[in-house]
Amino acid sequence: MSNKNKKLNKTSLGRRELLKSLATVPVFGVFLIALWQKMRMDALKKSNVLSNLIQEKTAPAVVSDLSNTKHLNLGIIGYGGRGHHLIRGVGFATPDWTEKAAENARKNKLDKALVTFMSQQDLNCSIVGVCDLFDVRAEEGIQASKNEIRPGSKSIQTATRYRHYKELLANDEIDAVIIATPDHWHARIAIDAAKAGKHVYCEKGLTRTFDEAIKVYDTIKETGIVFQLGHQNRQVEANEKAKQIIDQGLLGPINLVELTTNRNSPWGAWVWDIHPEGNARTIDWDTFQEPSPNKIPFGEEALKRFFRWRMWFDYGTGLSGDLFSHDFDALNQMMELGIPKYASSTGGIYFYKDGRDVPDVWHATLEYPEKDLTVLYSATLSSNNARGNRIMGHDATMMMGGHAGTGSVHGFIVTADSESTQYKDRLEQGIINTKYPIYTYSPGSKQIDGVTSATSRYFANRGLLYTYREGKRVDATHLHVKDWLDSIRSGGQPKCNIEMALHEAVSCHMATESYLTGRRIEWDPVNRKLI
Repeated sequence: MSNKNKKLNKTSLGRRELLKSLATVPVFGVFLIALWQKMRMDALKKSNVLSNLIQEKTAPAVVSDLSNTKHLNLGIIGYGGRGHHLIRGVGFATPDWTEKAAENARKNKLDKALVTFMSQQDLNCSIVGVCDLFDVRAEEGIQASKNEIRPGSKSIQTATRYRHYKELLANDEIDAVIIATPDHWHARIAIDAAKAGKHVYCEKGLTRTFDEAIKVYDTIKETGIVFQLGHQNRQVEANEKAKQIIDQGLLGPINLVELTTNRNSPWGAWVWDIHPEGNARTIDWDTFQEPSPNKIPFGEEALKRFFRWRMWFDYGTGLSGDLFSHDFDALNQMMELGIPKYASSTGGIYFYKDGRDVPDVWHATLEYPEKDLTVLYSATLSSNNARGNRIMGHDATMMMGGHAGTGSVHGFIVTADSESTQYKDRLEQGIINTKYPIYTYSPGSKQIDGVTSATSRYFANRGLLYTYREGKRVDATHLHVKDWLDSIRSGGQPKCNIEMALHEAVSCHMATESYLTGRRIEWDPVNRKLI
């Protein structure tokens, strides 16, 4: 008998003995028995009723020591904000970052950013190539490769600066590249890197256009290199737990899912800082805008576009590829949806009248008729009201994010439906009360440590900065990069491989195309075309 069953059996015997003894006391005993039964029922209602129904999966083995594995030389192409974080995930940070993180830790004992970074696993890599079109960022990448304040041993090799990505790809010592450029450069670099035999980690969204996504997919499949798309949500433990519940049918038939994004700050709306050292001498503007459909001369407008590129369709897809892609990929991870049959979207520029052409309020509908399912996505950049995400089944609803009520907003709760078929008997017996969750999942700490900017808080709240392993906070990006590097060494496939990347890309491009054309878009899987 397990310890858990022994404990339950002991508790049950104790309860029976107590009730038996109370029954000998005529009036007071009846009252206490009724009170005991009520307390017991209340406790049942508030407990994780589904706990005993969830079939736990054995966690995959984690390689704890990579020192005897093949040392990998990496190149980073695009060393902006996301590039900085990705390289920290590998184990390299700029001296400015480590100094500031140490100072923050001294001022605030709850700030664990440096501790989290320094406790990362040494991934047995060196950063040997850096390419960025802004001189300041390129130099920061070089300094990060040399910084000895890092998890693990001193790097074997430091980085060389390359002014064009093709020069970096020509270095035969480089095994793999991380692409963290704006979206309009993703396709060209990923295709050229794969043809050069380099493994590729590419930030989401996969590409700026649908046609580019198909070309990238075909090239990755033809070359056989290991590809990972930058959806670090694939490492979030709450998503794996949610998938177990969904796979077992504990929500019942699911016909409607609601996904939401709410932000309310200029930074969250991509009005990012223009670096004071950005000018015609330090920025290679002509190369930056080479793949974009519309060209403009260098000047004040060009500076805005260089540093705030997500605000224009010339360089990205706005809410679709930036934020909707996160929620779609997480849902695809949990429900294995694939590409929808139809997509439609609406929205507009209703708050930020600053020259952008991507909407700041946007809604998309994905239809899966073969799955009897509709997915709704709704976003605004002018309200912080946390609506959360809902997966609505006939028997129960899973609420994730702002509505979770778990103390950790990247956890979730499951609440039974009053008309549930699966839980009908338990509802009638009073074991389940729809006022209380029947399952609550709240991973890790309730504190969001060392997170200050509105954008960082947004991602931390959704579990996209940190996740938890055995109660300890871990950078989700570190785990995602490690997953890619582990796959390179083992010859396996990472969690967000090219198949998953195609699902994300086509789904997001269908929604974007609907907004731009004002019509419903259909996916033709046979001819791989949008209709």
